[in-house]
Amino acid sequence: MFRHTDHLQFDVAPEKPDPVYAHKLQELIGGTFGEMTVTMQYLMQGWNCRLKGKYKDLIMDVATEEIGHVEMIATMIARLLEGAPATDSTKNAAGDPVVAAVMGGMDPQQAIVAGGGAMLANSNGVPWSGGYIVASGNMLADFRSNVAIESHGRLQTARLYHMTDDPGVKDMLKFNLARDTYHQNLWLAAIEELKADGLEDTIVPNDLMDVEHAEHATSLWHLSDGADADKGRWAYGVAADGRHENGFLADPVPLGSAQAGPPPDPKLYATYDGAMGEPRTPALGTEKGMLGKIKDAVDPDKN
Repeated sequence: MFRHTDHLQFDVAPEKPDPVYAHKLQELIGGTFGEMTVTMQYLMQGWNCRLKGKYKDLIMDVATEEIGHVEMIATMIARLLEGAPATDSTKNAAGDPVVAAVMGGMDPQQAIVAGGGAMLANSNGVPWSGGYIVASGNMLADFRSNVAIESHGRLQTARLYHMTDDPGVKDMLKFNLARDTYHQNLWLAAIEELKADGLEDTIVPNDLMDVEHAEHATSLWHLSDGADADKGRWAYGVAADGRHENGFLADPVPLGSAQAGPPPDPKLYATYDGAMGEPRTPALGTEKGMLGKIKDAVDPDKN
């Protein structure tokens, strides 16, 4: 269950409308690293968490906070669009409101579809996608993703901070910057807590160590023209997992055979000179599952 209060998490009070900046600010709602992504990412991680207690509670706390961030930015966009397109940036535009909005830099869908409000879209008007979120059910993998998404979110907020002179907008962005700072540190601390709690053995990156080709788990393959790839900690010393010794392979050689696909099916009309022989013809009756059973029943002789 969720409850909503009609007070914003932080004040949203732009000094004046600015439809151009409202268009830019859409990135912090519907972009890949926007507030809608972090909201749904954390909610799905929390709802799918199988471990009761502090970790699930932490995820749900942050997820619910992020809902408030979406609300704040959506409200800011609506206030920046107030009176648009009748602003300084569009007063000399054509009389048609849609044309004026385009000339002023506002996403026309903010006017046409959202009635002067925010959209679940990025700064180019591309709709937000649930494909942006990461919720694997594995907390180490997810928390690492959370650090990255907060880092990118803070980066984009910082860039947007320098794109406006409006003190009210800057004030809200200062709050967002601070929360992103904390959330980066929060997820980094949670990663260390997982390890301290002895949960590392249940985490995917430590599984199948006895199955993987261990001889390939320790070296950076030097495959570019750059001369300094071996100057970092990744190329020497004990690896971050404490189990491996980092190394550097200066002149790696390919381990596989020459690349080539199989001969193409002639019914697919791929350009082919016959050099690899004829394609294999599947044996009749090789379909698996229900489809195969149906075909066998209908045409047992395959005629």
